[in-house]
Amino acid sequence: MSTPEPTAKARGKMNNAFDPSAAEGLSPASRQLVARREKLLGPAYRLFYQQPLHIVRGKGCRLWDDEGNEYLDAYNNVVSVGHAHPHVVEAVHAQMQTLCTHTRYLQEGVLDYAEDLLGTLTGPIADGHAMFTCTGSEANDLALRIAKYRTGNQGVIITSEAYHGNSDQVAGISPAMGENALLGTWVRRVPTPDSYRVSPEGMAEWFADHVREQIRELERHGVGVAAFVVDSLFSSDGLYAQPTDLLGPAVKAVQEAGGLFIADEVQCGFARSGERMWGHQRHDVHPDIVTMGKPMGNGYPVAGLAVTHDAVAEFGHDMRYFNTFGGNTVAIAAAQATLDVIRDENLLDNSRRVGEILRTGLTDLAARHPAIGDVRGAGLYVGVELVTDRDTKTPDQALATAVVNGLRERKVLISATGAEGNVLKIRPPLVFDENDADRLVSVLDEVLTESVGR
Repeated sequence: MSTPEPTAKARGKMNNAFDPSAAEGLSPASRQLVARREKLLGPAYRLFYQQPLHIVRGKGCRLWDDEGNEYLDAYNNVVSVGHAHPHVVEAVHAQMQTLCTHTRYLQEGVLDYAEDLLGTLTGPIADGHAMFTCTGSEANDLALRIAKYRTGNQGVIITSEAYHGNSDQVAGISPAMGENALLGTWVRRVPTPDSYRVSPEGMAEWFADHVREQIRELERHGVGVAAFVVDSLFSSDGLYAQPTDLLGPAVKAVQEAGGLFIADEVQCGFARSGERMWGHQRHDVHPDIVTMGKPMGNGYPVAGLAVTHDAVAEFGHDMRYFNTFGGNTVAIAAAQATLDVIRDENLLDNSRRVGEILRTGLTDLAARHPAIGDVRGAGLYVGVELVTDRDTKTPDQALATAVVNGLRERKVLISATGAEGNVLKIRPPLVFDENDADRLVSVLDEVLTESVGR
């Protein structure tokens, strides 16, 4: 079995990004904002969409721009329980006007939350520990520090188009950052488990064989494997939810070689898959470390990790860990309120149920649109792969660009992912409902009809 290597040109390309040369097509007010942005924020920042949005308000799965236009948000997982959810807003407000301080004072809130959070996990890690940061990048950075200290090794194995953050260390394990991404010296990539092009039968052993090959290569260089880091929905690789027996043999190979398995749940955790609370649980594997971020505080910057006692014991004894803002009282209030809403509003079940409705609608759409090569995903995380030809399965990045921007013009917001940027990335807040799914499918039908005839 084999998978095609992404081209350097395509890798990491933001195919729905604003092109500054198109600024003349914007309103005078938007042109002025773009100019100020370029001057004040510099060249590294990017705007979504060829016609960027000036968003001023959000509620649930809706966003409004500065002219009062309403948009269906089918992309933002950060606000996992919906924009401006009143329970989260009230919890943050109440705590902010009471106390905002760090974890070096005794406080009950962080302990209550850690207990609840660990209670959602299974296996040895459920009896482990929680550590808090501000961002998912920080959480993955800390996880790598722990893994390297615990194992005494330096090697890190990732998938070919992985994204794990933007600090120096985790940018070094994030080839999805673009063709100029500088990977770490001892970082090794394994092929994307592309279930559209590689037969699911035997894929678990195929994947594990690639992991074993990289373990041997690291051992030959005398550095060994410290960690195998995986987002179990392979979000940046192109979003692959099946098969769910994929990770077992690979994880076993890493752990037998003395490495740790780090499950990056920043995008695929907190009920996103609709089947289990955490993405790795779908694969029935037991991580040494689970990292989390983005949706954890429904927009408030809070992140962290869960880690087995064995993995962190020596690190915790020999090293000091402290984060001024990680786990502060307001951050924990936001995180607790978000977890409460996921449970109390049955959002895991909503993710499963509405996700099935959405994928069924998209599959029906594929029967009318040959450009849809594959519909895949789990829960409210769905990928729609666009191709120029179903027989050759040739990626159609140009069509994906047209579709993402065509949907934006019709006030539906999604993005794109994958090595070739041709997979529509649908990842709405977990409160997305059946009517929202119907609207998305209907508008996508219109856009595909128009774009294919372009």
